[in-house]
Amino acid sequence: MAPLPLASSSKLCSLLLLVLGLVFLAAVDRSAAGIFDEIELIWGASRTYFFMDGDSEALALSLDQSQGSCFRSREKYLYVQIDVEIKLIEGDSAGTVCTIYTISEGPWEIHDEIDLEFLGNVTGEPYTLHTNIFANGIGGREQQFRLWFDPTADYHTYSIVWNPKHILILVDGKAIRDFKNNEDQGVPFPTWQSMRTFGSLWSAEDWATQGGRVKTDWTQAPFVTYYRNYNVTWCRPSPGVAWCGDEPKDSTHFDLDAKTLSDLQWVRSNYMIYNYCDDNVRFNATTRPKECTLQ
Repeated sequence: MAPLPLASSSKLCSLLLLVLGLVFLAAVDRSAAGIFDEIELIWGASRTYFFMDGDSEALALSLDQSQGSCFRSREKYLYVQIDVEIKLIEGDSAGTVCTIYTISEGPWEIHDEIDLEFLGNVTGEPYTLHTNIFANGIGGREQQFRLWFDPTADYHTYSIVWNPKHILILVDGKAIRDFKNNEDQGVPFPTWQSMRTFGSLWSAEDWATQGGRVKTDWTQAPFVTYYRNYNVTWCRPSPGVAWCGDEPKDSTHFDLDAKTLSDLQWVRSNYMIYNYCDDNVRFNATTRPKECTLQ
């Protein structure tokens, strides 16, 4: 591997961790390591490493000017809650994108997808959490948020809750986005295609930071993002129902509780910075997506 440009002693530490992490990866007993059982590396493995972060096994994704890195879950899921702790790139991360998302593997034109993308920033500016939902190949449902904490200072838990009635995105257990199943009103919703989880770190300096006006400072590379405590909880139906897909339409089992509704309103009022439903440049009264009037 070619030498990487280093901007500071912290970057030197990142490089040393990379080397030590590769040694750890070669030596670890995979049968005893939970994260190894859950995910597999699919590109950029030479810049991806596992290490022990306290008592937790963690995964680091690394990005330089030549390549980023990516993992995916070994299993595919249908109706689950996916939780993962992520610690984002410190300092100037302009042009970088860190992700956690789910996606189906069938034909692209009918694919389903639930996206969380953390758009890098210039030092001192906040990260943007960009979210999107595709159902039956139809996307364009972007919502963007600021976070109420520094996501680079420590790990925080990001969750996707997918059940027959709702797709919820949570941050530290607080709901920030809800996409309701309105299939009976003609709005596509993921109901039958299983999905894998993916996590990646890659360069998108043409659009990620201030619409591409701020480019990546590659002297800051390698950029590193950390993941740990990846956990999957299968959807549980109400008593007497065989599985979540059989939940009766009139069941209240998956209805949102008062705390979730309150959290959604709090985030919308204080931290949402873009909502496709409110974009009067993209849409007018006749072209606005139907779910915007049903949510």
